[in-house]
Amino acid sequence: MSIEIIKPGVLSTIQDLGRIGYQQFGVIKSGAMDEFALRTANILVGNEENEAAIEMTLIGTTIRFNCNTLVAICGGDFSPTIDGELVPQWRPVFIKKGTTLKMGGARKQIRAYLAVAGGLDVPVVMGSRSTYLRAGIGGFMGRKLLSGDVIQIKDPMQKAIDIDQSYISFPKFISSQIKPPYESSSFIRIVRGSEYHLFTEKSKELLLSKPFILSSDSDRMGYRLEGHRIQLHKEGEMVSSAVTFGTIQVPSNGNPIILMADHQTTGGYPKIGQVIAVDLPLLAQMNIGSEIYFQEVSFEEAERLFIEREREIQILKHVMKKELINFLGALSYELYRY
Repeated sequence: MSIEIIKPGVLSTIQDLGRIGYQQFGVIKSGAMDEFALRTANILVGNEENEAAIEMTLIGTTIRFNCNTLVAICGGDFSPTIDGELVPQWRPVFIKKGTTLKMGGARKQIRAYLAVAGGLDVPVVMGSRSTYLRAGIGGFMGRKLLSGDVIQIKDPMQKAIDIDQSYISFPKFISSQIKPPYESSSFIRIVRGSEYHLFTEKSKELLLSKPFILSSDSDRMGYRLEGHRIQLHKEGEMVSSAVTFGTIQVPSNGNPIILMADHQTTGGYPKIGQVIAVDLPLLAQMNIGSEIYFQEVSFEEAERLFIEREREIQILKHVMKKELINFLGALSYELYRY
């Protein structure tokens, strides 16, 4: 049982939540840029949160399904269609064997995730199925998806009834309260970085009062910002130290860089801030030329927001397990793992 890539889009890769525990050996974590969207898509089809899914950027894929299955599309609005009809996002969709799903271009947010019930059967490399393009490892042959690629489903559904229509969508959708506020994503909350005190007062004021522009020289490794130069009190050499997704470094040219999913394991530039975990999905969905305003919050507030979001995700997981049983039962459709 498999899916076939008819058109791959601009940049479509297989991602999960990344490689955990290997940064000490210089191996980057990689994984989904918008972890919330990937986790939610997996939950909506009954997968574990860390299952591999397809991450699409700017222009989505066209996919033929060679089996009956359940999918979910989360993240940016890519106007997915089947037989010319719009397919709902942020909810489970039962798709009939032989059906072709067409994803369009991103309308605002630039990344969408497609999860398939059972997960995608690609090799596990150092504990992850994520694609790291620079090293050519993980995912599907260590590269972006191409036309003609056939991806097996790891744990396919055991049996399914035949349906007349090409797809049936789940009647309910997740509350807008649990989703990140993508529409107001120009405001990104941060906490102070370990070298915050080394920057001039003017630079600190600029960081928190003026907009920065997302440069065209940005990728999955880092978002480069333009518009205002951030300066140290005194230039000097620094010892490289650990960095993470969302670390804001400032190189000698004064233009901040926000480290993203494919960030290096250590960095030698001073760190002025750290994007809080709950706002990383907002950052991941920004396009080139977007304005970014930084807002400082306390560590305590960042922790509270993180705990609150994780609680909401666990509630969604609990509710969806029951709802999926009812939905699939109504179709006389069963998952053997239930």
